[in-house]
Amino acid sequence: MSTPQTHDDTRPILLAPAGMRASVRRVGALLRRYVYLLRSSSVRIVELIYWPFLQMLTWGFLQKFLASTNNPYAQGAGVLIGAVLLWDILFRSNLGFFTTFIEEMWSRNLGNLLISPLRPHELVMALCLWSVLRLSIGMLPVTGAAFFIFGFNLLDLGLWLAVFFAMLVVTSWSLGLIAAGVMLRYGLGAEELAWSLAFLLLPLTCVYYPLSALPAWLQPVALALPPTHVFEGMRSILLEHRFDPGDLWWAIGLNAVYLAIGYGVFGWLLSRARDNGSLLQLGE
Repeated sequence: MSTPQTHDDTRPILLAPAGMRASVRRVGALLRRYVYLLRSSSVRIVELIYWPFLQMLTWGFLQKFLASTNNPYAQGAGVLIGAVLLWDILFRSNLGFFTTFIEEMWSRNLGNLLISPLRPHELVMALCLWSVLRLSIGMLPVTGAAFFIFGFNLLDLGLWLAVFFAMLVVTSWSLGLIAAGVMLRYGLGAEELAWSLAFLLLPLTCVYYPLSALPAWLQPVALALPPTHVFEGMRSILLEHRFDPGDLWWAIGLNAVYLAIGYGVFGWLLSRARDNGSLLQLGE
């Protein structure tokens, strides 16, 4: 009699690691599916590199021209190229998250995924990890090209580069979650709005100009956005060779708030879509 009781008592202890392993397997399986999709089409791989490379060339030649003028700001080593590369980190990471999600809607596969044992947070984790992998595939060659063509080394930002990278990627996840939630609520009719969501931040986050260039009434709005602190920190390093830790802490705190809001919005709209039975109706 004592042996079965011991077996029953130890069963919950064995189930917790098994559940965690199952969760990791589900996320890994979804990532493997996305890898297979990418490997099956060379056009997808070219697209990851094409637009970042084109933007780097355009702004790089502009930076090269401005460096020959007498404007000390324009002569700053790679300020425009650095801004372009950092902006592409945010934009491409957001694109990797959102396009992967919307492809599930186009193929009418989202409902199939969500009636499987895959849980919503596991889907979000897979999308986040995949956005980083896509970003790495696209940005590493472009960053190398910026060094060989224009002599700009993104590693000149030092250890802060990893911090900037992480802050911009987390911001992109927040945008991706909100865009995915909008698509769940309004369907493919809201596709254009969801695609343009990241561009709404472009004039407000001081990508190509300092915060002081904005009107005084708009500066508090810009400071409430995490990327503003990243780009201000980048300019401080490249132009003044210093870094203000206050920018870092503001970016971390704001990102935590926006990520929580993004996941909350996504979870709420997903539950609404389940209640309405619209998950299986989403698609082209």
